[in-house]
Amino acid sequence: MDTSKFPTQESHATPYLLFDHAKMERNILKMADVARENGVALRPHVKTHKIPSIAREQVEAGAAGITVAKVSEAEVMADGGMEDIFIAYPLVTEAKIRRAVQLGERVARLVVGVDSLEGARRLSAVAGDSTLEVRLEVDTGLRRTGVLYDGAVGLAEEIEGMRNLDLTGIYTYRGAVLGGSKTLELEEAGLEEGRLMVSLADQMRERSIGVDEVSVGSTPTAEYVAKVDGVTEIRPGTYVFYDRMQARLGACSLDECAAVVVCTVVSRPARDLVIIDGGSKTFATDVGPGAEPLNLEGYGHVVGYPGAVLERLTEEHGMLSVDEDCDLEVGDTLQIIPNHICSTVNLHDEVYIVGEDGAVEETWVAARGKVR
Repeated sequence: MDTSKFPTQESHATPYLLFDHAKMERNILKMADVARENGVALRPHVKTHKIPSIAREQVEAGAAGITVAKVSEAEVMADGGMEDIFIAYPLVTEAKIRRAVQLGERVARLVVGVDSLEGARRLSAVAGDSTLEVRLEVDTGLRRTGVLYDGAVGLAEEIEGMRNLDLTGIYTYRGAVLGGSKTLELEEAGLEEGRLMVSLADQMRERSIGVDEVSVGSTPTAEYVAKVDGVTEIRPGTYVFYDRMQARLGACSLDECAAVVVCTVVSRPARDLVIIDGGSKTFATDVGPGAEPLNLEGYGHVVGYPGAVLERLTEEHGMLSVDEDCDLEVGDTLQIIPNHICSTVNLHDEVYIVGEDGAVEETWVAARGKVR
C-alpha cells in the first residue's frame, strides 16, 4: 500500500484503520467467482466490516444476501438497503425475537437461526400470527452453538411441526477444523464439513423434513466446501479484507490483505524497543501469539519491517521488539496487518478507504458495537 496516500497527521490522528479499496474489490470478486463457478449462493457475513456500503458492493458483485450475528446488525444493514438477511445466531429472548419479527415485516426476506427445542418454542410463541423462516444450526466440531449432530434430525422433526416456524435449511460454522481439531489442511476440512452437512440434510429429507438449504463455509474453507455436491450456500466473512490469521492459514497472501492499522512511533526508549500509539483498544487480542496451529508471533504483521514483532499490548501502547539497527524513529508512521480484522474493525468508529485514484473516503462503521 502506497504510504503517500495515507491520511496525514494533520487530517486525522493515528491510530486508524485504512482499507485499500482495490484489494478489497478483488477479494469480493474472487469469492463471488468461487460461488458462481460452483453453483452455490454466497451470503457473506458482514460482522467483518459492519459497513452497509461494503455490504452493497458484495451484493452488487453477486452475493444473494448477507449474514449477521445480531439483530442490531441486521437492523443497521436493513437501514442501509439490505433486503435478504440471515441472523445466524439463536434468538431466545422475547425482546430480540420481537425485534426480528418487526424487521421481517420491512425486508424482503429474514431468516433466523435456532439450535434448541426451547429456542424454537420461544420463537414460535413470540411470532404469534407471523411466520418466521428458520434454519437449524448444527455443531460439526467447533463446540460452540449448534445442536449436536446426532440430535439434529430429531430436533428438526420437532421444529417442522410448529405451525408458525418455516424450517427451510440447516447451517453450521466450523472454520478450519478437521476431525474435531484445528488444522491447516483447509481442503480436507472443507470437504469434510460439506459432506457432514449434506449427509445430515439427506437424512432429514428421508423423514420428509423440508430442508432445502445447506449453508456452510468460512473464509479458509469456502472454496473447498463449495465443491461438495448438495451444498447450496457459503457464508465467508473475513475474505473481504483478509488478515494475518487467514494468511497463516493459507487462505490468502499477506499482499492480499486489504486492511492495515496505521500507527505512529511515540517512543524509542531502547534500541531494541519501539512504542506505538496503538494498544489493546486498537488491535484485537482474541487471536494472540503462540496458539496452535497458527503459532503467530505477535499481534500483527508489521509491513516493511520483517524483524519487528508487536509482542505486547496495553490499553494505549503497543510494544515492538525490533532489531537494534531498525531505522524507526519517534514520529514515524507504520502499518500493521492485524491478526484478526473482524474484532479490530469493531474497535474503531470510522475507517478510511483509499481508492485507486488516491482519493480517501472517511466511512462510519455503522454497526460498530452492535452486540445485542
